[in-house]
Amino acid sequence: MRLCVAGAAGAFGQKHLDAVANIDGADVVSVVGTRPDVIKQVAEERGIPHYCTDLAEALARDDIDGVLLATPTGMHAAQAIQCLEAGKHVMVEIPMADNIEDSRKLVEVQQRTGLVAMSGQTRRFNPSHQWIHNKIQAGELNVQQMDVQTYFFRRTNTNAKGQARSWTDHLLWHHACHTVDLFQYQTGETCSQVQALQGPIHPDLGIAMDMSIGLKVPGGAICTLSLSFNNEGPFGTFFRYICDQGTYIARYDDLVDGYEKPIDLSGVAVSNNGIELQDREFIAAVKEGREPNSSVAQVLPAMETLDQLEQLLNAD
Repeated sequence: MRLCVAGAAGAFGQKHLDAVANIDGADVVSVVGTRPDVIKQVAEERGIPHYCTDLAEALARDDIDGVLLATPTGMHAAQAIQCLEAGKHVMVEIPMADNIEDSRKLVEVQQRTGLVAMSGQTRRFNPSHQWIHNKIQAGELNVQQMDVQTYFFRRTNTNAKGQARSWTDHLLWHHACHTVDLFQYQTGETCSQVQALQGPIHPDLGIAMDMSIGLKVPGGAICTLSLSFNNEGPFGTFFRYICDQGTYIARYDDLVDGYEKPIDLSGVAVSNNGIELQDREFIAAVKEGREPNSSVAQVLPAMETLDQLEQLLNAD
């Protein structure tokens, strides 16, 4: 499996390069970036034979089977469609689009081409959430409430490494997308009720810095999600699963019970790295000619729910 990583110099591009390096039978043969000197350095440091600043140049190569897109959010849908139209399988980082129209168009192109198109919903693959999902599938747990906090301190336009960004992040279409998809994935239902509030719009960034979201599925489970770019303290997302048989707290790839007792995740997956497991699923789906977990079609209902939330926020 010969891969191209677009956005390879960014924080998540680097994570994908590290992940693929751990996967047998997969190699990154091309990287794409916006700055020639930076992407050249990435290629040379990693021993990658090809680099460029134009995705179309990479897509024209016959030695690339699939593309991992870790580019700015606003480019995701158009670039994923570009990859599919060029005959390449694609894994596009979360979110697969930042509006419902582009989300639907991406699914339509995937269905028309028959290629693998996967959205980077990493939470489906983190061992902590996989452990919960396995218990639900076995009939041993039912979610009653998910209480989720997504907190960052980002009053300037910076990425996960604290580096300056050329684009603006978004609490709804990026960060809430993780939780909305995960809630529907874990309950196996699409939300029937949603509510949303947002705080003041930042005068320079043009986005809401604080947001509150409520979700409910027909089976009765609810999700309470708080998001902020104003929070000083540890950053990231913290999930509390309140279930009929116990309470569990997931922090990235770690899981504890309601009393902070660690849960053994050693037998859940071949790695404890959610991004590596996500990339493994993409590569396996391409090789096996099947739909991947977190395909763009599977994730579309979450995008529909985000659209409902956006309509409420706009009305407010």
